[in-house]
Amino acid sequence: MRFRSKRYKKLADQADSKPLPLTEAVDKVKQWATAGFDQSVECVVQLGIDTRHAEQTVRGAVSLPHGIGKTLRVIAFCEGDDADQARAAGAVEAGADELVEKVQGGWLDFDVAVAHPRMMSKVGKLGRILGPQGKMPSPKSGTVTPEVVGAVKDYAAGKVEFRNDSGGNVHALVGKLSFDPPKLVENIEAFVGYIRRLKPSAAKGTYVKKICICATMSPSVQVDIS
Repeated sequence: MRFRSKRYKKLADQADSKPLPLTEAVDKVKQWATAGFDQSVECVVQLGIDTRHAEQTVRGAVSLPHGIGKTLRVIAFCEGDDADQARAAGAVEAGADELVEKVQGGWLDFDVAVAHPRMMSKVGKLGRILGPQGKMPSPKSGTVTPEVVGAVKDYAAGKVEFRNDSGGNVHALVGKLSFDPPKLVENIEAFVGYIRRLKPSAAKGTYVKKICICATMSPSVQVDIS
């Protein structure tokens, strides 16, 4: 059983049993900012998809209006001038064969990997390493692109990458508790709106079934989606 602190249990006792409008849900989560540090805020969307079918996978990446309050460490698999420009744009590492070898050797001190399409024949051999980490470049998430420099800038600034889990849930960071409430609301609306636009044509019935938001060390609050 997962350990819950006395603080967490006390806050959970204060949680509403019914969904709240988004602005009230954000206010409730911010009221619980008592953990002693600036907690991240996460949004979880439960989708009515059948995860057994690949055509119903929901994945992608989105830049939120106000960022997520943290800088991501990005690497770029590219060559020549692209590598130099990627470093100038904020990549912690950029290169071709030497970077592939470095990752093969066990170096994983980064959050996101982007790659030029020409590099995928070499990057493909890293699938067993980066796949389980959720760091494998993919065209569907926008991390395989000829516009490597632009992708580095976007992800370094906090572009959010997501993919549904086996239960049909999509998780994403949407900001920090220190954000002004309107900014958190706008970020959450942007994220959920993007998820709605990605509805697979094969999905039947209710697509967005439930939305919850929570902070790192606090209980979740359900958002009214009626």
